[in-house]
Amino acid sequence: MTVTKPTKPRYIRLDPLIPWLREPHPVPWEKYFGREAELEVEIGFGLGDFLVRSACDHPEKDFIGIDQEWISIKRTLRKIAQAGAKNIRLVQADARVALEHLFRPRSVKRAYALFPCPWPKKRHAKWRLFSADFLGVLNNRLASGAEALIVTDHEPYLQWILERVPGTGFRAATASIPPRYSTKYERKWQDLGQERFFELRLYKERHVDLPEKEEVTLKTYRIEHFDPDRFRPAGDRGDIVVEFKEFLFDPSRRVAMLRAFVVEDRLTQDFWIQIAHRPEGWKIRPARGCSLIPTLGTQRALDLAFAAARGRVQS
Repeated sequence: MTVTKPTKPRYIRLDPLIPWLREPHPVPWEKYFGREAELEVEIGFGLGDFLVRSACDHPEKDFIGIDQEWISIKRTLRKIAQAGAKNIRLVQADARVALEHLFRPRSVKRAYALFPCPWPKKRHAKWRLFSADFLGVLNNRLASGAEALIVTDHEPYLQWILERVPGTGFRAATASIPPRYSTKYERKWQDLGQERFFELRLYKERHVDLPEKEEVTLKTYRIEHFDPDRFRPAGDRGDIVVEFKEFLFDPSRRVAMLRAFVVEDRLTQDFWIQIAHRPEGWKIRPARGCSLIPTLGTQRALDLAFAAARGRVQS
């Protein structure tokens, strides 16, 4: 018999990666760092070179890196371990979601975004970061007198951001700079012959007040009877998109599982709803162990499941 050796993990340690969906929001960062210190945030840290260098150069500060890509997380975890950096934590999430849900107002001393994707095609412009709405959230999370640094190789993207700065509480300053950050994309464009890049510094001069992002206390349901053969849950494609992907039923345990996919604003959630028999009836609730943010969208999915379980179509 051939014994397959376990694959050696490439990230060395997972400790710096924060399971943010299971945390209270905003996240108590002092718990993860074991102290209170100035917070600096890098949005889209790529291979993690600048993030790790910054943390090693400033051990008195704490650094949080936000990126959506697992390959970036994996490579940066390895570099954190190799550098022995104790003052970095990573979040795998869309930056819009992370800034809205994970940080308190006035809690970040400095934010960076080095070479964010410019989405140069006109039809893709809606995906660009640093819209006016996002700049408002960024302002709210930055401390008084703090700054955000954005560097891009794409001058039209710089101009696009500048057009959205008025009314966001920032004063903007731009400069044409030589290569100085040694990131993956800076090196890429340098290899292709580009020697000047575009730097934008946003200085917070006025605080923008924002309503707190609503997280709700989820309402769960009980029903007296449940027929899995007649269960036909319908989704919703209004302001909140709810789709149901899979339905499983175990007749011996009398437990059903319904997979829900919810999109609201920039937040996408994929979780299971459990419909389980109990002495007092059938209980409808998020399945235990699911990581989700309790929002209007997750409640909408529960409402739709409840309506279908009762044999009704909810409008």
